[in-house]
Amino acid sequence: MNIVLEFFVVTFKVLWAFVLAAAKWLVRPKEKSVAGQVCLITGAGSGLGRLFALEFARRRALLVLWDINTQSNEETAGMVRHIYREISEEAAAAAHQAGDGEEEVLPHCNLQVYTYTCDVSKRENVYLTAERVRQEVGEVSVLVNNAGVVSGHHLLECPDELIERTMMVNCHAHFWTTKAFLPKMLEMNHGHIVTVASSLGLFSTAGVEDYCASKFGAVGFHESLSHELKAADKDGIKTTLVCPYLVDTGMFRGCRIRKEIEPFLPPLKPDYCVKQAMRAILTDQPMICTPRLMYMVTFMKSILPFEAVVCMYRFLGADKCMYPFIAQRKQATNNNEAKNGI
Repeated sequence: MNIVLEFFVVTFKVLWAFVLAAAKWLVRPKEKSVAGQVCLITGAGSGLGRLFALEFARRRALLVLWDINTQSNEETAGMVRHIYREISEEAAAAAHQAGDGEEEVLPHCNLQVYTYTCDVSKRENVYLTAERVRQEVGEVSVLVNNAGVVSGHHLLECPDELIERTMMVNCHAHFWTTKAFLPKMLEMNHGHIVTVASSLGLFSTAGVEDYCASKFGAVGFHESLSHELKAADKDGIKTTLVCPYLVDTGMFRGCRIRKEIEPFLPPLKPDYCVKQAMRAILTDQPMICTPRLMYMVTFMKSILPFEAVVCMYRFLGADKCMYPFIAQRKQATNNNEAKNGI
């Protein structure tokens, strides 16, 4: 094709993409079904991972839960089983009223949840656990890379081991889990990979260099993977990047922006954050920033001079927003050491 003609075709496609994006804002797309599909969630023992598990359970997905903490992972599984029982009871009641007997009940009785204790920072552990999942459960259709940690130290005070762990859990683990489950998705041209990153993977702040670097890495990995799938014409495999603002899960307890601004930009409620993410996942939305103001912040960071960004940070109190959190972490560490007689 002549390059001039191709340029006009590309221009039309770009404009059409804007039209489709605007249409999705006006008309809510229909959510796809994940009923009966195997959904694997890392870091499922608490926080957003637990809430993702409950949301997928309500949609009758088969859950595979990974976490390094066996007890908390089993607690999540108990909550999932409770939801499954409610679904079965509702289906049985509906079938009884319709007079259809067991025919409608049996599919719901097949819902199960599987738990695995896995340290995603260890590549061998990920591959071994993935093989167990394939043998005991089946192939994974939805992969939610959610596990995350934060060290809570200034760079020069942070032990190298904690920096390495932050990078391995928040970034490197995405490589291992994806390499474990993507081949079958490619073979079937079906699947969905979800990367739970952070707004701190799009723009940064002081005091959390390791965390920001790990989330920037996760975002870069996700975007490159998405392009690779497009280049391979694997349109049946969807990807969704989740970049929430500060979520009130306790991970960054103590983090504060300017007090006059905070009422307009409070920490997100975990339930709200996950519901917004689920809507994006089930409508095959490539990326979701919560709240939507984060899109504007990311755009402005890309076009403004660095000194202008610094001025905005200082006005919002975002330049040192992590310092109270780090101070609390340091105090808690000192208290533990004193308690243990160290």
